[in-house]
Order: sequence, then C-alpha cells, then structure tokens
Amino acid sequence: MAVRFFLHHVNYNIKGRKEIKACIGKILTDHGKKIGEINIILTSDSKLLDINKKFLKRKDYTDIITFNFSEKNKISCDSYISIERVGDNAISYKVTKENELVRVIIHGILHLVGYNDKKEKEIGKMREMEDIYLKKYYKKGSDNL
Repeated sequence: MAVRFFLHHVNYNIKGRKEIKACIGKILTDHGKKIGEINIILTSDSKLLDINKKFLKRKDYTDIITFNFSEKNKISCDSYISIERVGDNAISYKVTKENELVRVIIHGILHLVGYNDKKEKEIGKMREMEDIYLKKYYKKGSDNL
C-alpha cells in the first residue's frame, strides 16, 4: 500500500517525503497497524474551509481534516491540510513551515491510531507523542523544535 502526496489549488514543494513516509510507517507499526492508502492533500485555506462547512458543518479555519477509511488494522485516509494555516502556525510556534507540516501530518495519523485531543489531558498526550515522533523519527526538522 502507499502514502501519497497531492497538491490541490496550491503550489508547494513537499520536502522530505521519504522521511515523512518512514515516520508514518513507524507510528503505525508502533500501534500494531498497517498502511493502507494514505493520501495527504495540501490545499488552501478556502478549500479546507469549504470542506469544513460541507462535511463537518463548521465555519472556522483549521489546519487539517482527515477522512478515515480504515478497516480493522489497515489505516487508510484522505488528510486535507491547509498550507496557509501551517505557515501561520509555523510563525506562531517559531518553527519552520516544513517542521509544522510534518507535525500536522503526525497529528492526523495519531488520531487514526486512537489518540484524541478534546480534553486538556489528551491534548498534552497528543503533543508529547507528536514531539516523540517528530524528534526521533523525522530527523530532518528536529533542530527547529
């Protein structure tokens, strides 16, 4: 199966695809899951807002929306990521855009293996896991943490 990257109404050079795929693979194997079809679609704020309104009935901007198509232990999804939100967040968190993009991808995959971030305790655990995978398995951007 595969992890694939797509651009939808944006122009962006996705760096470190091989490392990102390896990091996703590590998250899944650590949690007893297999890779199905994982599609990472970079898009614009306006396109992601349209998706948010249409499918989630929300009217706010977000950095990622993931549609889960997993079956049993095979993880499959379409993850739409706003490259504009990622850029704004990178500035706020004082990291590179590349680093923030990988964090958002990791965040989406962690949701698929069972992590949540609705409660304060869950948010802390999610952030901890993001940091672990970003620093340990995605070496390319870890200097910016």
